[in-house]
Amino acid sequence: MRKFLTISASLLALALAGAWGISTATQAPARDLTIGDPPVPVAEAPGVDSKDPLVLRGQYLARAGDCIACHTAAGGKPFAGGLPMASPIGTIYSTNITPDKQSGIGSYTLQDFDNAVRHGIAKEGHTLYPAMPYTSYAYVKPDDVKALYAYFMQGVAPVAQANRGTDISWPLSMRWPLSFWRRMFAPTPVADNTPVDQGDKIAVGRYLVTGLGHCSTCHTPRGVALQEKAGTDADGPAFLSGAVLEGWLARNLRGDKADGLGAWSEQDIVELLKTGRNAHGAAVGSMSDVVQHSTQYMSDRDLQAMAAYLKTLPPLKPDAAAQAYVDTDAKAMFEGTTKDVGALLFVDNCAACHRTSGKGYEGVFPALAQNPTLSTQDPSSVVHIILQGAEMPSTQTAPTHFAMPGFADRLTDTEVAQVASFVRKTWGNQGPAVSAEQVRDMRKEIKAAAAPVR
Repeated sequence: MRKFLTISASLLALALAGAWGISTATQAPARDLTIGDPPVPVAEAPGVDSKDPLVLRGQYLARAGDCIACHTAAGGKPFAGGLPMASPIGTIYSTNITPDKQSGIGSYTLQDFDNAVRHGIAKEGHTLYPAMPYTSYAYVKPDDVKALYAYFMQGVAPVAQANRGTDISWPLSMRWPLSFWRRMFAPTPVADNTPVDQGDKIAVGRYLVTGLGHCSTCHTPRGVALQEKAGTDADGPAFLSGAVLEGWLARNLRGDKADGLGAWSEQDIVELLKTGRNAHGAAVGSMSDVVQHSTQYMSDRDLQAMAAYLKTLPPLKPDAAAQAYVDTDAKAMFEGTTKDVGALLFVDNCAACHRTSGKGYEGVFPALAQNPTLSTQDPSSVVHIILQGAEMPSTQTAPTHFAMPGFADRLTDTEVAQVASFVRKTWGNQGPAVSAEQVRDMRKEIKAAAAPVR
């Protein structure tokens, strides 16, 4: 039976290979959708030596799409590819999307580029791995694809750097099964070029969140074929309801008061996207990269539109009560009367920064009290951050850089579970307890340091 299940799983993986990834000039319209006023420069990439409004618009759209984050390896040239992206079947490396004619996309026509970006089909005809989020980019309007094409062809420096093959073993490395996955789950790219009404903030936000922002790629749970359960708000309540990837919980972005954005104002959302932090918490893991490379450079108008749209998404659990602050454990810790082992571990290891009140120091050390991430059913993020620590992004508007150290080599699995369970039930938080087994599994998944021997 074990052999049968192994063979069956392998055949299923072959049929769905590449379905996982939590990880190619015309005149500009009179009034574009998303370009900043004035255009926001791309910090990590060379400046654009062009006054062509289409190229400048494409630069901004590439930033909104966070292209540089995936297509630039650590220490590498911008957009030259080579970034490794782990998947259950092996490692995939991002491709060179500079206009180099031999190793990049310099020989691509606009149609070739559109086929890759929105259809998921390479110039050579094979289907791209969905680590390239073409299932979201399918909602990007053709005129915006033209602007992106103009930017990559005229505003990006060509880099001669050969693409690296995947580290996926045969037969899972065969590409043909991807075409079936694409036909089953990829939406038909939009053909409508009607400008989104700039006065309709919700419509602008929907366009950015659903398309270039590709928020669903991380924040929507996946089905048995590893497809997103919903690609837009019209597809049902699974859209942006939260999912786990890379050992982090990409949180619920719907209107739930306990574990979603129900208690956040539009300005709270804008502040997180622009600075990487707000009164409710801070961006960590993959979201830190999104802020670092993408959203901090977007115009306030577009961030406000995204926030306004997200606030329209109804909660999954409309009857769930909002978190109310409870100070019982805070007083016990402050007075030294607590007997809770998790509380004692918190005092020894965490209270100096996050305070016994759990309120932290705004803009410096995130609040744990009434933090929606701590009230989720899945404890992945809190366990991950205790084990390995995390860093806030350093942004133009909040350049100070703060980091939390990891405690993997200081706390045992049981102790991590105890302190994680404590912060998830204290100050009004509503998260369930964490087990030592969950910590052990996370320690193995993220390759954290071995637990100390007591």
